[in-house]
Amino acid sequence: MRKTIIILAAICCLFSCSKEAEVSSPDGQLTIDFSLTESGVATYRVSPKGVSGELGFSLIKIADLGVADSTMTDAIDLRDGFSIVNISTSSFSETWETTWGEEQYITDNHNELVVELKHKSGIRMDVIFRAFNDGFAFRYRFPEQVGLDSFMIMDEHTSYRFDNEPIAWSIPWRTEYYEAIYTDAPLLSKDSMCDPITLQWADGSYGYLHEAQLVDYPAQNFYIADSSVCTYLTPWQNGVKAYCRAPFQTPWRMLILTDNLSDLCASRIMLNLNDPCAIDDTSWIRPMKFIGIWWGMHLKTMTWRQSPIHGATTANMERYLRFAAEHHIQAVLAEGWNKGWEGYEGVWPDERFSFVEPYSDYDIEYLSRLADSLGVEIVCHHETSGQAGQYQQEMEAAYDFMKAHGITAVKTGYVSPIITTLDGRQYNCSQSGVRHYREVIQTAARKHVTIDNHEPVMPTGLQRTYPNLMTQEGIRGQEWNAWAADGGSPASHVCTLPFTRMLAGPADYTPGVFDFSNPVQPNTRVHATIANQLGLFVTMYSPLQMACDLPESYMKHPDAFRFIEDVPCDWKQSKLLMGEIGQYVVFAREDRHSDDWYIGGTTDDEARTLKLDLRFLPKNRTYTATIYRDAEDADWRTNPYAYTIEEMEVNAETTLQIWLASGGGFAIRLHAKD
Repeated sequence: MRKTIIILAAICCLFSCSKEAEVSSPDGQLTIDFSLTESGVATYRVSPKGVSGELGFSLIKIADLGVADSTMTDAIDLRDGFSIVNISTSSFSETWETTWGEEQYITDNHNELVVELKHKSGIRMDVIFRAFNDGFAFRYRFPEQVGLDSFMIMDEHTSYRFDNEPIAWSIPWRTEYYEAIYTDAPLLSKDSMCDPITLQWADGSYGYLHEAQLVDYPAQNFYIADSSVCTYLTPWQNGVKAYCRAPFQTPWRMLILTDNLSDLCASRIMLNLNDPCAIDDTSWIRPMKFIGIWWGMHLKTMTWRQSPIHGATTANMERYLRFAAEHHIQAVLAEGWNKGWEGYEGVWPDERFSFVEPYSDYDIEYLSRLADSLGVEIVCHHETSGQAGQYQQEMEAAYDFMKAHGITAVKTGYVSPIITTLDGRQYNCSQSGVRHYREVIQTAARKHVTIDNHEPVMPTGLQRTYPNLMTQEGIRGQEWNAWAADGGSPASHVCTLPFTRMLAGPADYTPGVFDFSNPVQPNTRVHATIANQLGLFVTMYSPLQMACDLPESYMKHPDAFRFIEDVPCDWKQSKLLMGEIGQYVVFAREDRHSDDWYIGGTTDDEARTLKLDLRFLPKNRTYTATIYRDAEDADWRTNPYAYTIEEMEVNAETTLQIWLASGGGFAIRLHAKD
């Protein structure tokens, strides 16, 4: 049940023809100043953080939302020619309960400024600012008005200029599926960048440039021009950026600004900018760990298609289900269960995937009954090969088929650089793609189905409104360590992601490799130790968390696998204890359903010793700490299997000294004593 703990709102309206307006954060430390230049250009400045920029659009008035010629010249430029019609401010504070997440309760405390503008063309546009203690956000709103029933946005002229140039961690624009390694460089030396960007200043402060509540608009990207970060919207194939009908509002443009990394990781601005939960009864939405028929395909020991080494057979799935039940794993994923995979390892076949027809060697009726008797769920898989339109037309029948077999969770996939929506071939991050993904989420919500979306749009906090959207890919995940031509992701990768991609929302990274051999690609492997892989279950958050390796790999190290059995994936509170982007990271999280805490840490190629202060624990409480750490001779290159497990009593006054090997890590369970 969702609870609102505190709600306070005070509104002040100022009818003014002033060219300036301002709003400050609740603590008064951050102020947003809005102003118009003499020519009516809308600008803003944020102090004392030193951020400024310009606002505006180019749009074409049209009669309907059909296909348009992007070379039309009757564009109305909304970059200048504005006057202020009205200014209003308000304050808001509430604490709300999450359905699942990194913490149970989140506080939303902000002040809001609404500037109502009128353009010389007669078009009315509002700019809405929200000031938080840890950053700010703004969006554009086109109110209902005569002459603007429908229109096209050709460009959004939103920019950010920083007084002091930061280092930027980013991946390039048009990175397929956002699956790249984040690299750092001075911001103005960057070319194009996918959203989001993590910023790091010389004084030790940080920023996170992203968007929130992306629902019917193209995803934003960035480029550098005139010493500013400028917004570039993912276009339709005809060049139009967005088709709109007034009243209409854009996603929030969001910039988190904090003095340290801990506060950056703790910021919940993105979630607070999304609408409250739209699902009345969320009791059917359950976080869970799962294993699956998946890693073997990447190692080439199994196939998705039906073959002599087909992975998703009745016998193999039964083996996985029984293993899951024996080891307290809640679910099993079966990829390759359905017809349509015949051409996967070359070119996709002409025929499309069926979402209701199993292969002949996968007895879904028997397996569904078996899973139910064992108390284990099945996670379905719907690969579309980018045929989003087909999937949209067939998904209700697909979800009904799932529910008839007791299946309530599905992993969706869109392996194609350009997907085919009901609007034809489009970028998956275009407005058409965004609309498709939202339709999937809403349909799944009606059917009581939870979604693990692969090849997605970058998350923007929509899980608050639709918590059945539980996790997404949009990350260079574990699979790259099985076949990447570059040899696999460096150890620094998992020390970078918690401060970059993971701040945008849960990610299905698929941790938990216990066997580091790769006979098919001997020069490609996981750059980690077993202790590192255990630490990822705490540092890489996902409410649907996959332990990706084969059951036989886990049974080679059953004592280490015990941590995967124990660690939950739904948290009461989370804390970054220490870290440096790309170097090391340590998180502590409290189980939502007990008083136990879990700590996980990873390091890059540099071995290091960390002093872990446990003062975050409740005072006058004792815990039994089970510590899984690298052995003294561990090293990801030469001895990744060397680990030590030890147990001791600890409390809030305890300081642990833990050594991490090169590419190593650690995991700790703190079990509260009575």
